[in-house]
Amino acid sequence: MKIILASASPRRRDLLQQMGLKFEVIPSEREEEVPDGLPPHRMAVELALKKVESVAQMVQEHALIIGADTIVVKGNKVLGKPKDKDEAFRMLMDLQGQVHEVITGLAVMEVPDCKCVTAYEKTVVEMASLTPQEIEGYIRTGEPMDKAGAYGIQGLGGMFIKRIEGCYYNVVGLPIHSLWMILKQFGVEMLAV
Repeated sequence: MKIILASASPRRRDLLQQMGLKFEVIPSEREEEVPDGLPPHRMAVELALKKVESVAQMVQEHALIIGADTIVVKGNKVLGKPKDKDEAFRMLMDLQGQVHEVITGLAVMEVPDCKCVTAYEKTVVEMASLTPQEIEGYIRTGEPMDKAGAYGIQGLGGMFIKRIEGCYYNVVGLPIHSLWMILKQFGVEMLAV
């Protein structure tokens, strides 16, 4: 069965390749907006579902479409991708020396029959204390600008992370164990002999 990733994220693409999947990429063109008032895990799942639904409208053949959306949550505040360097600075100042959660919503839809399975993964992350100068230096690398919470654990931002509780790949942007469990429900066996 054809597998489609509804994301332009190079990190998600790399993780699917690591899983040994053959797939193509069709990024969702839908705006990432959900109604206010949803709990963070529902928000992440809804965003992933919107991506999958958007791409499903473009696909004419039998396929599985994988969508994911990652958010960072500190207290009651949801941190997406920073809009500019000032917002990245504020996010990192808020996260430094603190514990936060990273939540990735997953949605996998089989088309054309629109069978869909959703899930989410939550990881607790503790970031080290950082000086304003360290944060500014990190922002100058450009790495924070396309990442929820303004950091990438798989890149330079990894040196700021003291510990995590939960799935590392979730913090990267695609919880591969959870995705594997969903794909098995659709009959995708990656390690079958």
